[in-house]
Formats: sequence, C-alpha cells, structure tokens
Amino acid sequence: MRRRVSAAALACTAVVGVSLAPIAAAEPAGYRPPVIPSQPGPPQSDHLAAARYIATHPDAVPSGVNDFECRPTVDHPRPVVLVHGTDSSAYSDWAGIGPQLVEAGFCVFALNYGGKPDADTYGTEDMRIGFAQLAEFVDDVLDATGAAKVDLVGFSQGANVSRFYVNKLGGAPKVDTWVGLASPSYGGVMYGLVPVGQAVPGLLDVYAQVTSVAAVQQAQGAPLMLELNEGGDTVPGVRYVTVGSRVDEMIQPFDNIALRGPGAENLVLQDLCADDLTGHFHLVYDPFVQQLLLRVLDPARAPEPVCEPVPLGTGIPDVIIAGNS
Repeated sequence: MRRRVSAAALACTAVVGVSLAPIAAAEPAGYRPPVIPSQPGPPQSDHLAAARYIATHPDAVPSGVNDFECRPTVDHPRPVVLVHGTDSSAYSDWAGIGPQLVEAGFCVFALNYGGKPDADTYGTEDMRIGFAQLAEFVDDVLDATGAAKVDLVGFSQGANVSRFYVNKLGGAPKVDTWVGLASPSYGGVMYGLVPVGQAVPGLLDVYAQVTSVAAVQQAQGAPLMLELNEGGDTVPGVRYVTVGSRVDEMIQPFDNIALRGPGAENLVLQDLCADDLTGHFHLVYDPFVQQLLLRVLDPARAPEPVCEPVPLGTGIPDVIIAGNS
C-alpha cells in the first residue's frame, strides 16, 4: 500500500534529478528474482480491506491467481499478467479484479516486484529491477501455460513497468494486449511540485527519502520517463489501451495518462460514465473499471459495464488509513 497520500503524491511525480543509465542488460545491478505469492486470499472491495488482510497474510495472492496448473482455453487463449503499483503488492491492488478475471475463465498471474529483501511492500526500488523481474515472470508464465503470448494489465507504476518491458526489453513478441490503468505514461507535475523540486537544491533528494526510488523516477521529464517514451510510446504488433480518470489525484496534467502512438486507445472514465468520479487510488476497485477491463480483454463475451455514481475522493481515506496503520 502507499504509505501516505501526501508522500505518495510527492513520490509519483517529484524527482526529475535521479540519474538513470539506460537499460543495457536483462538483469541490472541488484537484481533479485520476483516474489511469487502463493497463498490464496479472499476477494476484497477496497484497498483498506486488502491491506488489513495482507498484514497478517504476507504471502497472499487473490483467489484463483497464480495457478500454474491453469491452461488457456480457446475462448481465452492468453494468460493475463497483473502488475501492481508503487508501494503495494499483487494482493493489495488485485484482490478485486483478479478473482473476477479468474471467474470469467482467464488464467491469471501476478508477481510482487521491486521490493527490498524480506519486504512486506513492493514497487519501491529502482524500476530497472522491476522491468527485469517482470520479464522473468512472463517467461515463467508462458512456459507453464504453453501459451504463445500474454495480456499485460498494469496499475499506476505497473503500467510503466510493463510498458517498458514491452517497448524496450523485447517483450512485444510475447504480448498481445497491454492495458494501463491510471498509467503515468508521461509522469506529472503534481500541482507544481516538480518544478519546485527542480529549482530548490537538495529538495529532490528529500522527496526520494520520504517516498521511494521507484516512485520518484516517474515524474514528467524524469530520465526514465524520457527513456520509456523515446522514439514513440508504442511499438508495432501490440494493442495498447489506457483507462484514466480526469480527476486522478496523482497524474497531472490529465493528458499525461494517454498514449500518443499509432493505434493506442485511450479510454476516459468520465466519458463512459460521467457520474463516476473515481480517481487514482480507487481505480482498480471501481466496479465500472473492473467491468470495463473485462470488456477490453474479452470484447466478444463480456457485458457492457454498468454505470453508477461514485463520489469524488472515494478511496483516499482507505489509502491514508492503510498506509498509517
């Protein structure tokens, strides 16, 4: 879970000054294999409930997820790999969506990436490690299931991690559809915090200490973000879909969620359900977005999502309580 909304806000968008070398190898310095959670946990309806459960079940994975005996079917020939966000885990972010995808007939898998040794939260370390961990995990999923390709679904940082794997680490031939939920595709300025951090000597380092390395690598104009989008934000042969909210609390300007490359489909939550004012933190637990994801992954069989009102700010108290409990 994210430690605090204030800290996470600084994190997701703050450090433009972190020095990053281009990815040159599949296993960067400090590489450790991904953590594959294996203890089935119950479905949850929000981040707080998931955080409370995982506090006493650190190896939890959403029910039905990471069944390496699962075999894809004719209707669902590709496994779905879920990639969590910053300072979170496979269970924390996917305890709502994961079981729904399993029930719909998909083979579903999720890793814990980017954590320190013996971590209880993930997606905090240098994202270069996360890129390589995802690459290893996708290969494991393909080997186990016998599938030729996977579909990737990333939330927040997970969208950037998975897209870097596809675009820069040779993952494109192994991926059919990439979906970014609340994707920081071009980072953000976070209400002006980024230019302040750039202008005040040492402030960017403070942001990094308050939050995490991975979080501060995702600012608008940060070296890693420039590397990710250099030469275009899509590559041929992969279907790209983003799902974003106009009231995302983490990504400003809002247009930074959308991809700009050929063929990219950018779905805006409020264009599809005007009264759903879900923002960044609650997006993966929003029922409309969950139904929309099923529709994106299985347009021939999934029903149309049902639009219902969601108040502005939904999910923010859950993240604050979970991050400080």
